[in-house]
Amino acid sequence: MSDAPPTRSCGVTPRAVVLSIALAVFFGLVAPIVDLKLSNTYLGAQNLPIGAVGGLLLLLLVVNPFLKLLSRRAALSRNEILTVYITTLFSALVPGHGAESYFVSTCIGTFYFASPVNHWIQLIAPHLKPWLSPVLMAGHGRYSDAGRILAQGWFEKAPIVPWDAWLVPILAWSSLILATYLMWGCLAVLLRSQWTEKEALTFPLIRLPMEMTDAPDDKPGELGAFFRNRMMWLGFGIAVVIQGVNGVHRLYPAVPPIPMNFDITSQFVTPPLNQIDKFPVAIYPIAVGITYLLSNEVSFSLWFFFLFFQVQYVIAYYLGYAPSGLPTFIEWAGASPKTFAGYQQLGAYIVYAGSIFWAARGALRHILRRAFGRACADDDERRSPMSYPAAFWGFVCCFAFVMLWSVAAGIRFDIALAMWLFYLVCVVVMARLVVESGVLYTQQGFTPLGVFAQLTGSGHDTWFSGASVVPASFLQTTMMLDLRANLLPSFFNGFKLAQDRGIRLKPLLALIAVVVLVAYPLGIFQAVRLGYQSGGASFNGVFVGFPIATAMIAKQLTQPVAGTSPSNWFWIGVGALETWGIIVARSRFSGFWLHPVGMVLPLTNPLWCFWFSIFLGWMFKASITRTFGYRGFRAMLPAFLGLALGDIAMMLFWLVIDCSLGIRQHILLPG
Repeated sequence: MSDAPPTRSCGVTPRAVVLSIALAVFFGLVAPIVDLKLSNTYLGAQNLPIGAVGGLLLLLLVVNPFLKLLSRRAALSRNEILTVYITTLFSALVPGHGAESYFVSTCIGTFYFASPVNHWIQLIAPHLKPWLSPVLMAGHGRYSDAGRILAQGWFEKAPIVPWDAWLVPILAWSSLILATYLMWGCLAVLLRSQWTEKEALTFPLIRLPMEMTDAPDDKPGELGAFFRNRMMWLGFGIAVVIQGVNGVHRLYPAVPPIPMNFDITSQFVTPPLNQIDKFPVAIYPIAVGITYLLSNEVSFSLWFFFLFFQVQYVIAYYLGYAPSGLPTFIEWAGASPKTFAGYQQLGAYIVYAGSIFWAARGALRHILRRAFGRACADDDERRSPMSYPAAFWGFVCCFAFVMLWSVAAGIRFDIALAMWLFYLVCVVVMARLVVESGVLYTQQGFTPLGVFAQLTGSGHDTWFSGASVVPASFLQTTMMLDLRANLLPSFFNGFKLAQDRGIRLKPLLALIAVVVLVAYPLGIFQAVRLGYQSGGASFNGVFVGFPIATAMIAKQLTQPVAGTSPSNWFWIGVGALETWGIIVARSRFSGFWLHPVGMVLPLTNPLWCFWFSIFLGWMFKASITRTFGYRGFRAMLPAFLGLALGDIAMMLFWLVIDCSLGIRQHILLPG
């Protein structure tokens, strides 16, 4: 990364503020149209949002050249451009797919899809607080024809948006969502110095914007060496040709495509290979390019453990436990791994989270002493986006608020506490995955309620039973089911990028808060309005699937669930021991070739989609460094960054074409 001294301009100038807010307005209004209504390649929904990179390209290739024509002094500085980019890491994520706006469809969809056969009305209406759903608000606290018409209007179009019924639920859910945003900002402040300085994590996803803006500070408005590098344009051209040909094929099927997806699972028709769950082989140029930035043990571990868990299915078959007959996690979470494999991953999460906080124990001890006035501020805190006492008590107050909110919604205190602690562990581990492995998006592959039910039992006279089931299911679907657009990794990436460039963190954090408060309400407004305007039933599939999943989960948990077994605890222990062994081996043997990130990601949608691209990136890097050494790695680095940038550029290009032609479901990244 840049070794720039922290003496440059702060970056948070009036021009940067105006541009950041303007882009927040743009993403707040446009991202729901692209992500939800058209279901095309997402503008956000990943930790290197193509919308943010698109904004960066706009500033570098359009805005700055125009300003330079007016006056060299008028051109934006590198720090101003990067400040805008950092804010778009948030404004591109908040209003689109994978964010917490799922509550818009979930809080009405369970009523819309209810029928006399599934009895969802009788299950949900008595146990859901009226302020959580406009359906109940329309009926003055109970389900009525007015509520049914409201839900039907969103899914099937209606001329008027009943904002009076929507207002209270929007405010209620938004208070919870914004509290979690603040909570993650405070947590990022508490762990920032530990991850960026003491442990010196790699932060691979900030490399591309740093290289793109690498122009001399005394020549604002000019493009740097990155855009003049021939190897960069070679990689860029490869991605452009691939995505260009395949995009034309979509418009004109007579044009032969360049194959990029090969699902060979259907070829495994005989035992034992037919026991393998899924085995897609897909090539995503952006993932290949980012993987080239990773250390060999990280990239190797990601694809190795994907295959490791597939081999376990084959071994289970030979031991007489055909995986096709073994129980899975009970709720729809996009993955549904078998319990013996999934609980290993859960054990890995627990140990990896423990290792993260254990490594930070010294810093956290100092922060705790600061919070109670028993220590003085150090240099790290003076460089921090906020004081450590403010961040600590901000985190505590936000956590207390989400607990009070959950209890007010009807969830028993101990269940709410278990859910939010589970959520905290998952989000911290996934943020660590992003800053160590550069994975484009993360999902945990399981959610708390199914895990609780299969570990402790469900139904009458069990720990997880009673009136908590319904509101807990709604909370889980909105906040904990799909975490691909969680903001915590963006806080870490943004703080690291700003720190490397000497951008002042305090005004930057204030600007991030502003753009979130601009993009979030616009995104919710659009999500509600577009449903009544275009019919939410035609939206991105999760806006239909998540309400159904919510009701199905609630109904399942009112009775004993499948897959409940003491062996689940055993497999948690196995996964924990495997992960602990890897951590110990890495601390004892230099050059140990496995990394624990491989244990926490293999049974999730991101690795199913990207494992082969990660393998290719690892193979290219290993081959180049083995043959040509570090000099060869450096020489080829622009080509792989160009491969990622070319892929993003073509995603943006086809988004413009698709939106202008009204084309839907043209997705160049995993959905």
